[in-house]
Amino acid sequence: MNKNTLIVCALEVETQNQLTDYDVLYTGVGKVNATYHLTKGIVERISKGSRPELIVNYGTAGSRKIKKKTLVDCTKFIQRDMDVTGLGFMRGETPFEKDIPLMIDFSHIENPIGRNAVCGSGDNFVEDRTNYYGEVVDMESYALAKVCRWFDIPFVSYKYITDGADEQAHEDWESNLADGIKEFKKIVLNKAWHCHLLFVCLEYDDNF
Repeated sequence: MNKNTLIVCALEVETQNQLTDYDVLYTGVGKVNATYHLTKGIVERISKGSRPELIVNYGTAGSRKIKKKTLVDCTKFIQRDMDVTGLGFMRGETPFEKDIPLMIDFSHIENPIGRNAVCGSGDNFVEDRTNYYGEVVDMESYALAKVCRWFDIPFVSYKYITDGADEQAHEDWESNLADGIKEFKKIVLNKAWHCHLLFVCLEYDDNF
């Protein structure tokens, strides 16, 4: 892979020690950790003259719309636990924030799957319909996408669906989380796609 591609994951257990040949940043769980560690990681790399040309997120997620044990590309991101509807704002809208759309959209960047799923991120593990918002639910991707938008770096998130975001979610996540990295390596980190990623980075249009 292009040396200036940064892979970002929440937890080392999700990668099963399978990405030792790549530049990988682990952020920890949740939007705050994701924001802090990715921002810090980008700044550190810029200071060393190796600004990332592409940031790829890999992780596990839940979905009620996509079957379990599927790797899906997420390119549109919403903040599912931001709810200030009581003051007249839309669900997912950050009050009084300028220049950031309700949905952060990187779907103009091609990827080898091409579903362009909507990911709803929030600081809770979804086990019921109350906190479900989007095709896929996780706890970090919106924050990662927002940081990438600030830094004007293209971003794609690949999520392995481990559970149905239901009452069995915690059991399914533990059972399936180790399998996803194999699919990620096979579908995304293959030699042919490396060349395509580099082309996308060089041709990136920041008008979004």
